[in-house]
Amino acid sequence: MTFADHFSTIAARYATYRPRYPAALVDALADRSATHTAWDIGCGSGQLSVSLAERFDRVIATDPAQAQLDAVLAHPRVEYCCSPAEESGLPEASVDLAVAAQAAHWFDWPRFVVEVGRVARPGALIALVSYGSIDIDGAVNDELRRYREIIEPYWPPERVHVDNGYRDLVLPWPAVDAPAIDMTATWTRDQLLGYIQTWSATVKLVDREGRAPVIAMCERFAAVWPDDEVRTLRWPLTLRFARR
Repeated sequence: MTFADHFSTIAARYATYRPRYPAALVDALADRSATHTAWDIGCGSGQLSVSLAERFDRVIATDPAQAQLDAVLAHPRVEYCCSPAEESGLPEASVDLAVAAQAAHWFDWPRFVVEVGRVARPGALIALVSYGSIDIDGAVNDELRRYREIIEPYWPPERVHVDNGYRDLVLPWPAVDAPAIDMTATWTRDQLLGYIQTWSATVKLVDREGRAPVIAMCERFAAVWPDDEVRTLRWPLTLRFARR
């Protein structure tokens, strides 16, 4: 089957600049499930996979893009596999946790629901995790807002699910309460700019218009954020949990 591949061309950059999920998220997942086997669905380059391995005996991390898997973060308890979310190839009733982090909006949703219901054990936790806008103070936030206006036409249509907090991605099992968790990072300006250039809308902008708009954005950020200064960024996480 085909899939919307927005990141293979920037896989190395994605692995370098995507933020890491907080330990509080891993604890929230592990505390609500058995901790034998976790399935990280649409794992990208393993940002969540390796953290899950701190609490789970075995982590199976799948992604349909081999280029992403070629840039993974290795861990002895993480097994990476190139397969789509809708056709994982995993055995029936084989995982205690099925989690999709910043990935569920790309799935063929009806087919994914069937597949995750097949692979998750009765009583397993099924979790969707997403993050959208960055919370950062001052003139940097103003420049970020300005850039978002420029790239707005380039977001894939699936981005609407991120913006509306996954409200339309319905899991047909009983909901489980999820805590309020923020993801934070203490970054330099260049780290933030690297992250912005992993956005699917930025990738499409560069494909259509070349790098001039991105270079202009970087110059505007440089005017309001000194080279050697670090700042704390915050992303409120959207969490949707259900019990199989």
